Amino acid sequence: MLAASVVLGAGSVGDLPRVELVVLLLLTGLVFWIAHVHAQLFGARLAQLRFDRRVVLHVAREEWPIVNAAVPPALAVAVSPLLGLDVSGALWLALAVAVAGQVGWSAAAARGAGASWGLVTVSASVNLVLGLPIIVCKLLLTH
Repeated sequence: MLAASVVLGAGSVGDLPRVELVVLLLLTGLVFWIAHVHAQLFGARLAQLRFDRRVVLHVAREEWPIVNAAVPPALAVAVSPLLGLDVSGALWLALAVAVAGQVGWSAAAARGAGASWGLVTVSASVNLVLGLPIIVCKLLLTH
């Protein structure tokens, strides 16, 4: 959802809009990852749990999917010229990849947690519904 939101907010300003979008996606993922790691560790500190390097690395690995979620949309933007897409097409491709990833990862996580296929379908559907407002905003807003 984060990557889809970044794509929604991105315009085609600047001399290198594709490069700027790739960098924006990856940096936003990294910043949110750092924020999540910090929040987890700060929460542990407030609960007066001791943590060491091993705990920090565990939390960092646990939160790494935030960064991973930015990679497929960034790659979509990077390869968009090979597909003959202009910048607007690259934005749409990145948005589609981001929402598809959101739906796919939610289904994979639900299945990995042992959920029934019905619950997997509900999880994927909820995530699709969460992505639809972003798509609608992209349709309605222009930069």
